[in-house]
Amino acid sequence: MTNTTTIADTASVRDIRIQTEQHKPTLTAPLLWLITLATGIVVGNNYYNQPLLGLMAEDFHVTETTISTIAMLTQIGFAMGLLFIVPLGDMLPRKKLILSIFILIISSLAGMVLSPTVPWLYLASFMVGFSSIVPQMLVPLTAELARPEKRNASIGMVMSGLLLGILLSRVAAGFVGDLWGWKVIYYIAIGCMICLMLLLAVKLPDVKPTFNGNYGQLMHSLIHLTKTQPVLRLAAFRGALGFAGFSAFWITLVFHLQEAPFHAGSAVAGSFGLIGAVGALAASAMGKITARVSTYTIILLAIFLLLGSWIIFYFGGYSYIGLILGVILIDLGLQVMHVSNQSSFFALNLGATNRLNTVYMFSYFAGGSFGSYLASQAWHYFQWNGVVCTGLTCTLLVLFAHLRYAKRKSPESVV
Repeated sequence: MTNTTTIADTASVRDIRIQTEQHKPTLTAPLLWLITLATGIVVGNNYYNQPLLGLMAEDFHVTETTISTIAMLTQIGFAMGLLFIVPLGDMLPRKKLILSIFILIISSLAGMVLSPTVPWLYLASFMVGFSSIVPQMLVPLTAELARPEKRNASIGMVMSGLLLGILLSRVAAGFVGDLWGWKVIYYIAIGCMICLMLLLAVKLPDVKPTFNGNYGQLMHSLIHLTKTQPVLRLAAFRGALGFAGFSAFWITLVFHLQEAPFHAGSAVAGSFGLIGAVGALAASAMGKITARVSTYTIILLAIFLLLGSWIIFYFGGYSYIGLILGVILIDLGLQVMHVSNQSSFFALNLGATNRLNTVYMFSYFAGGSFGSYLASQAWHYFQWNGVVCTGLTCTLLVLFAHLRYAKRKSPESVV
């Protein structure tokens, strides 16, 4: 640290170092399963709309490009929730904060089904994303409560639940939408949120905050962490562009399948989530893999899997076989990189898990919303090939950054 470090920064770093190891609850197997279940179910709120965009466009009599804004706004809302709400997990009692957020989630989901016009639907979609950030408070909680030797495996399990929630939510929404219309899945989601809220109220342990300052200092510490932690910055960049390409694919898949030669509906688009669930299985194995292979190598392999998926989408994207193979690779590659990214900065052990995760996940979903926007424009002007080029470009940038910066010797903590 230099002499120019501000008093606020000094206080922030000191607070980051505060650890409350005494009286810390234990991460039991039942609690880990509950956290995994809650993570998967809540995160699904952000993705129900993707296979239903065609049905929504018909219902509101608007174009595909117009309705695609819903998916982008949900991701922007999620990024905003990550930025302004998740850091509070280091400053306020975690359990009370999470339960309060559930009330906002339920209200936002109700807003989806009650929206009379597209602008109101835009607002409700933003609020669904803004409020459905509970998984990104449960992942740091898992990292805090798990024993060091079990941390990667525990994070991997929770991330398996998260990815399964992302993928299976599309499956459920697609089939429910085909049978009963797009609104029904949101009624089901409201019921799920009420049940989860009650379960967590009983089972979730109380965890003492690690930050003693005010909200302004808390938010300033996000900037400080970003400036001083190169491991975090690189992980955020990789995650942002990786998820940008991933989002570009899933946002436009339903439109691609509606065209020749497929002429398929939302149920078929949603069913691709089952295929992508293969990627979720990779997360549970990460704890074993990282014990034998370096994080650098694991992430490099993940990037090559992503590149392979886009090459397959380009040459085989007009056949079901090509799409299936590409989906397996893109979900597998993204999930492996995602878990490795998070493990890399949680291992810094700065006592700021929520804020570290905030910086990373804000970048992650900001990248996702940017990818959604680029994909909607690419689809409008260049159709499927434009989307593939968008995803390929994002992945090549990830590869460049990883090769250029991942092996640099940089300080991993601030003294």
